[in-house]
Amino acid sequence: MKMNRTSQIVLKIVKYIVCITLAVLSILPFWIMIMNATRSTFEIQQHAISLLPSKFLASNWAVLEGKTFDPIKGFINSVIISTGSTACAVYFSSLTAYALVAYNWRLRQPFFTFILAVMMIPAQVTSIGFYQFIYKIHMTNNFLPLILPSIAAPAMVFFMRQYLMASLSIDIVNSGRIDGAGEFNIFNRIIIPIMKPAIATQAIFAFVGSWNNLFMPLILLTNNDKYTMPIMVSLLRGDIYKTEFGSIYLGLTLTVLPLFIVYFLLSKYIIAGVALGGVKE
Repeated sequence: MKMNRTSQIVLKIVKYIVCITLAVLSILPFWIMIMNATRSTFEIQQHAISLLPSKFLASNWAVLEGKTFDPIKGFINSVIISTGSTACAVYFSSLTAYALVAYNWRLRQPFFTFILAVMMIPAQVTSIGFYQFIYKIHMTNNFLPLILPSIAAPAMVFFMRQYLMASLSIDIVNSGRIDGAGEFNIFNRIIIPIMKPAIATQAIFAFVGSWNNLFMPLILLTNNDKYTMPIMVSLLRGDIYKTEFGSIYLGLTLTVLPLFIVYFLLSKYIIAGVALGGVKE
């Protein structure tokens, strides 16, 4: 009995050590990035890794301003694009998934198969045709071409459908219909609250993906006033004579900070969804 208790204590200690090690390894790259934002280019070239801050934060910020890096404008542009695309992707993907689960129509399975087939097509394959289309309708230097295509998010539809199949009871939908609620009213007031954990999870991935997107914004946005944060950071390496690594790390830090905020705001819904998934009727 004593040996059994001792083995349990040892196992618990090993679990804590593994969890703490993984947490440190996850946080360490971000900590190094933040520390490098306070260091000079010479210090970074001499010692790429440092766990302690330096005194060159103000000078790195001055370099950013000298390179026409406008974090406020880039932040606003990125927030507009990322928030709009995330809202469109989450809402319309949830609506599509609800139609695939709650309604029994003839082409439901072929339609879902088509959505899965679309997932296999890389975005780079359609980028040339998409750019030509946007150019012909004179929509370059506009945020809408970066927001509206997110309505079609096959991977998100697949995730939402799987979540609804496990958590949605058709009796709830039928009860709403008997009470005289319209279909959109049922979806907005009954289905969306049920899908909160799934929506929060996908919203994090969609926001991060849209925020870090560099390829399409770099093609469609040529006006400096429309640049997003990733574009501005990518242009910091444009000096062929000298690259200011400290300012680049500072720009990367400013780019990453909103992602932490979004995750911490939505993480409680993910935890609630995990806890809810363990409860069966």
